[in-house]
Amino acid sequence: MENILSINLETSTAPVVQEVRGRDYIEYGTEDWKNLYPQFLIDLYYSSSTHAAIINQTAEIIAGEDLVCEEEDAINLETFVKLKKFLRHANSNESLHQVIKKVAFDFKLQGAYALHIVWNRERTEIVELYHVPVERVRAGRPNELGQIDTYFISADWANTRTNKPYPVAAFNVNDRTSGSQLLYTGAYSPNMDVYHTPDYIAGCNWALVDQRVAEFHLNNIENGFSGSYFISFANGIPTQEERRQIEQSLTDKFVGAANSGKFILTFSDDKTRTPEITPISVSDADKQYLALQELLVSNICAAHRITSKTLMGIDTNNGFTSNADELINAANFYQNTVVRGFQLNILNTLQTIFSVNNIDLPVEFVQLKPITVQFDSKTIREVMTIDEIRSDLGLEPLGEDEDTVEQDVKLSKAGMIDGQPVFTTIEEAEAHAKTIGCEGYHEHDLEGQTVYMACKDHSEATDLKKCDCKKTDNDFTELESFIADFGEDIPEDWELIDEEIVDGEHQDFNYEAELNSYNKTELASTGTARPNARSEQDGTNKSDNDFYKVRYVYTKDNFLSQEGSTRDFCSKMMSARKVYRKEDILQMGSRPVNKGWGPKGNSATYSIWLYKGGGNCHHFWLRQIYKTSLRGAKSNIKPSEAISYTKALSEGFTAERNDKLVAKPPKRMKNNGFLKPR
Repeated sequence: MENILSINLETSTAPVVQEVRGRDYIEYGTEDWKNLYPQFLIDLYYSSSTHAAIINQTAEIIAGEDLVCEEEDAINLETFVKLKKFLRHANSNESLHQVIKKVAFDFKLQGAYALHIVWNRERTEIVELYHVPVERVRAGRPNELGQIDTYFISADWANTRTNKPYPVAAFNVNDRTSGSQLLYTGAYSPNMDVYHTPDYIAGCNWALVDQRVAEFHLNNIENGFSGSYFISFANGIPTQEERRQIEQSLTDKFVGAANSGKFILTFSDDKTRTPEITPISVSDADKQYLALQELLVSNICAAHRITSKTLMGIDTNNGFTSNADELINAANFYQNTVVRGFQLNILNTLQTIFSVNNIDLPVEFVQLKPITVQFDSKTIREVMTIDEIRSDLGLEPLGEDEDTVEQDVKLSKAGMIDGQPVFTTIEEAEAHAKTIGCEGYHEHDLEGQTVYMACKDHSEATDLKKCDCKKTDNDFTELESFIADFGEDIPEDWELIDEEIVDGEHQDFNYEAELNSYNKTELASTGTARPNARSEQDGTNKSDNDFYKVRYVYTKDNFLSQEGSTRDFCSKMMSARKVYRKEDILQMGSRPVNKGWGPKGNSATYSIWLYKGGGNCHHFWLRQIYKTSLRGAKSNIKPSEAISYTKALSEGFTAERNDKLVAKPPKRMKNNGFLKPR
C-alpha cells in the first residue's frame, strides 16, 4: 500500500504565526513545517517543475536588465554622481542591480525580501546594502507600541541549537543607534501583521500535487513490481525465512528501471502448482494522469495570474508559430498587472534609502524586451511592399523623390580569422575585397574546411596599408590617410583597466582630465597629434610615474542583424584595428572621410563622433582606459573608484545634451540615423 498515490487536498499549507513562551522571536510555519514556512516554500520550488519555471521567469522580468537613473533637465550634478556611484557599488562586491536580482527572486518566491543596511560611522549615510535570504529572518516580539524593532537571524532555523539566532535592529531612519540594521518588507498580506505571504499562496496545494505525482512516478520506476503485480504460489506455505528469501530474490531480479524487459522462467510437474501472476491495473490510468497533469498546471498558473503558459516557458499544444499575438498581449498584460506591482514596491524601498543619502533621484527598471517580431526581415521583404512595411512601423509612405537604401551584394560569412571575415566561395571573398579597397583572395583552413579571405595575401587583409592595389576612390584615400596619421596600436606596456560603451559622454567632456584630477594628478599638455603621442587628455601624477590614457575603438553592434556588404568607411575602420584619441575623432568631422553621408547626402563632412558611418550604420564607439608607466614604476592608485566617479560625472555633464548619440549605432537612432524617415 506504500506506493498507492494518496493526496490529501485538505492538508493546510497556510502559515501559522504564533508567539511561543520563552522565545524572543515569533514563529512562522505550518503543522508539518514548524517555524519553517519559508523553507516549505523553497521545498515547493525545488519539487514542482511548473511552479519553479514561473518563479524563475517572473523574478527575471521583475529585475529587468538594469537599474538606471532617469534624466531630468534640472538635475544636480553632485547628487547624480553620488547616485551613479551607489548604483555601481551597493557593497564591496555587488552592484545595486545584482542585489536587486536576489531581492526580486525572494519577493516572488517568499512574498517578502530583506536587506542588510550598513551605516557610516557618523550615521549620516547608508554606505552598503546587502541581500539577506528571507528564510533566515524571523521577527522579534513587538514593542510597547506594537512595532517590530528587532529581527533575528539564523543560518538554519531547523537547528537553532547549532545555529543560534542573533538579534539585528530593524531599519529605522529616526533611530540610528546601531550601525547595522535589517529592512524586512513585502506586499500586503491579509491577516498578516508581522510576516508577508507570496501572491500564489492559494496554489500551494496544487504545487504539492505536482510534487506527489512526480514522486509517485519516480517510485514506480524505481520499484517496478510494487503495486503492479500480484504473485501467488500454490505449492505450499513456506517458512518466514523462505518467504523473505523468495521476496528478496524477486526484488533483486525484477524490480527497478535497470531490470525492465526481463522475463520469469518457472518449472513445474503439475499445472496446478505453477505460480500465478496477476497484473494490478487501474482503468484508463494514462488518461487519468494526463487529466491530472493538465488540471494541476492550469491551477498553478491561475494562482500565479499567468494568462499564457508559453510566456513562462511551459509547453502548449499550439506552439510559438500560431500564438505570437497571444504571447505579445500576455507579456504586456503580465508586465502591467503583475510585474509592475513588484517593481514599484522595490522602487519605493530604494527611494527611502536614497532619500537618507540625499540622492533621491528618479530610478527606473530597464524592462526586458518582449518578443515583438513574428517573421524574420527576409520573409517580410518578400511578402510586403516598402509602403506596407512602413505603415506597419507607423511611418509615412515614401515620397516620389525618396527611396530606401538597398545593399546589392549578399555575403554569408563562414567565420572569422584574425578579425577578418572568411567565406565559403571565391566569388564572395572577391566581392568583399572590392568593398574594402583591395583585390583578389587567399585561402585559409577553418575547422578542416577550405575558406577564402579578401585580398591577395593575409598581410594585406589584416593591414590594408600594405596593399598595393590601385585606389581611385578619394573617400578611401582620405580615410586611409587619416588612419595612417592618427590610428594607434596599443603598446605592450599599456594595461587595459576598463572598457565600456561611450554612453553619455559629451564631445566637450575631457574624460581623462577628470579621471586624473580625481587621483590628484597634474595634466601635461602636448603639441600636434601623432600616433602613440600623448593626448591632451593624458594625465600624469606629480612623481611622473603613472598616467592614464583614454582611447576609443570603432566597434560593431553584433546584436543588429545585417545582410549584405559593409560600406567602405566601416570596413576600413574595422579592419585597421586601431584606437583613437577623442580630439582626433572630432577632427574627422572636418575631413571628407565618408563623402555622401552628411546632411541631405550632399555634404562631405559631418560628426563621426556622433553618427559614425552614417544612416543605418551598425557601429559605435567603445571607450578603453589604460594605465601605463613612464618609468616602469607603479604608484598606489585605485583606478576602479576613479573610473566610477568619472563615468558618473561624464553622464551628468551639463553641456548641450547630444552626447547620448555617441553610444548608439545610427541604426538604433531615430529614423535609423537619417534626418527624415526613409
